[in-house]
Amino acid sequence: MIDPIGAALHLLRLTGTLYCNAELTAPWGVAVPELPGELAIVIVTAGGCHLEIDGEDDRHLTAGSLTLLPHGTPHRFRSEPGVPVEPLFELPVEPISDRYELLRHGGGGERTQVTYGVLRFDHAIGDRLVAQLPPVLHLAAWAEADADWRDSTLRLIAREAQTLRPGGETVLTRLADILVVQAIRAWLATAPEARQGWLAALRDDQIGFALAAVHRRPGADWTVASLAKEAGMSRSAFAARFTDLVGEPAMHYVAQWRMRLAHSHLRESAEPLSAVAHRFGYRSEAAFSRAFRRTFGVPPGAVRDDVNQFRSSLALN
Repeated sequence: MIDPIGAALHLLRLTGTLYCNAELTAPWGVAVPELPGELAIVIVTAGGCHLEIDGEDDRHLTAGSLTLLPHGTPHRFRSEPGVPVEPLFELPVEPISDRYELLRHGGGGERTQVTYGVLRFDHAIGDRLVAQLPPVLHLAAWAEADADWRDSTLRLIAREAQTLRPGGETVLTRLADILVVQAIRAWLATAPEARQGWLAALRDDQIGFALAAVHRRPGADWTVASLAKEAGMSRSAFAARFTDLVGEPAMHYVAQWRMRLAHSHLRESAEPLSAVAHRFGYRSEAAFSRAFRRTFGVPPGAVRDDVNQFRSSLALN
């Protein structure tokens, strides 16, 4: 039997933007600016520090803790409350590669070591999920059954962040994937907010199956009637319940889901637009292009042009 929540988590993909291994000695303070569209993972591997986010309670992060900041919100780390902070991107770092760096900072006192990753969800499911996550998702302790693999994963992340080895970026990203998904799973199991909105719809015994079907087969010829059949409901009852739980009509959800997937696919693939249109359930390239422009304000070809220009600039540099 399909588990819609598990199926949604299976689709999550993360792309690593930056990994920083920070060796910090008291007194020290670092201010991280807004990082739109990014998720930060904070792993304290030695010592401890204080995390501050405007509007949230300050948190003391200890060794072995894992913290997710899902919304790219500005935040500050300090060795102790009140210590002055310096902007992260103004501090000198030692580049290990294009995506790894080592930061040494502070006054020479008590040592704290932090592995800090900036990542981006690379699948439409991530956008939906992040929208419901809290500003801070903090795991200070893990269940005993999880402790061994957690500690091993943290050690691997710390080692990969410090040493440039072939495939290091891939290893870091995969390890971060595991920790992020496990943290989200822990939140899903306990948080009241995880039983609201889209997540509540995924948990629903009927609507969840319809959502899972759309997620698995976005290019299918979906109608309200066919989705109602997936849910084992009448058409009218399904339409009303879907809108009530998800917050939008079923076919609007299908269209938006297809567009988000198509946008990601265009950035990653050179597949002809006619094939992309068919892949995501459109009978013609023209219909697909109209829907894409309505959603994103630009034609699908513009997304691919932007990616090609970016890749060309990297090659020139």
